[in-house]
Amino acid sequence: MIRKLGAVLGLKGILCLVSLTVVVVALVSYTASVTIAPAQQFTIGATTASWTVYINDVDEVRYLPGTGTPAGSQQPGAPSDANPDTFAFKVVTDAGRVCAVKIELTAAVDNTKFSKFQITVKRWNATASAWEDETLYTAATGSTTKSYIDGLTASPTDSGYVHHAASLTRYYLIKVTYSYDLVDTITSITVTFQYTPLPQESF
Repeated sequence: MIRKLGAVLGLKGILCLVSLTVVVVALVSYTASVTIAPAQQFTIGATTASWTVYINDVDEVRYLPGTGTPAGSQQPGAPSDANPDTFAFKVVTDAGRVCAVKIELTAAVDNTKFSKFQITVKRWNATASAWEDETLYTAATGSTTKSYIDGLTASPTDSGYVHHAASLTRYYLIKVTYSYDLVDTITSITVTFQYTPLPQESF
């Protein structure tokens, strides 16, 4: 087939055909580049803490992070970026997104030892220079609230959400109201809190 085509077109014809093909393929293209800038809304504060609890403690309070004697029984002072042990977590939002923070335990607290383990959240009020109660919600969006996160609930663990508005910077503190009144065991107990920031268009 190629030999027959060559015989018909001749060398000049074939060269013209190749040249035409190159012209057709060599189209003009345009490009655009995008610079992607990730925005961080959530910053973890204290990652470890130590609490002292007593056998037959009923309706006692501990904070993450906490100070005082017994260990963890008092709220920290003013939070500072220079000292992450002064807050549990910090959220900074711009005008583009609000942020919901899901709060839960990685595993339920042992209900054979604790009869109560209620988790709530406090926020720092810079104007009043004080920690004040933060509202907990049942979901990342919506208006349904809840009184506390039940640390004794398992399969799945209970959770709650903080709704953080746009263009706002705020520090948060974890508060636990507990009763350790079921056993006289003094073996150390580890409880792990988990925070998941969830950017939202709105609540």
